[in-house]
Amino acid sequence: MATYKQIQEYVKANNGVSVKTCHIAHVKHMHGFKMKQAPNRISPDSRVYECPDNYISLIEQAMKHFGMIA
Repeated sequence: MATYKQIQEYVKANNGVSVKTCHIAHVKHMHGFKMKQAPNRISPDSRVYECPDNYISLIEQAMKHFGMIA
């Protein structure tokens, strides 16, 4: 499985866009990945920064490249 850093570098190299780790976490959650909760997360049911719609496909493209999703 690719790291957040690898996904960020792939998206930046191919699309010229910098994505936040919280955006990647949101997309991973959308695809059903089991993740630990960050110790500094205020509410387990809400997100401070949801992934913008135009970044979702870019992150999914990187996840497909690394074989994380089909």
